[in-house]
Amino acid sequence: MDDIYMLADTIIFNKIGGNLKAARLKQNITQQSLADAADISLSSLKKIEKGEIGSFDSLLRVLRTLGKLDVFQPLVKEEQLSPSEYYELVHSIKAKHQRKRASKQINPQ
Repeated sequence: MDDIYMLADTIIFNKIGGNLKAARLKQNITQQSLADAADISLSSLKKIEKGEIGSFDSLLRVLRTLGKLDVFQPLVKEEQLSPSEYYELVHSIKAKHQRKRASKQINPQ
């Protein structure tokens, strides 16, 4: 595989579009059916498959419909804290929320 950092943006877009088209064909889905299921126009899908990705929203819809949205999993995954980082976080929050003074007077009744 090519080093993705060495590829021009247009080449990356073309590869993404080609792979999406291949995934669609492998699942035996027509362009019209995929466009309808993803709630995008047929012309938008055709552009995406040609590598003309103009809308990230449309790309996400197509990926979700094809079951390929997991490519973004590393980007949406929350980073796990180490035990020492968790301890520091909890104690910094507790220190910020310590009461400085009473909020009400004692009711004499």
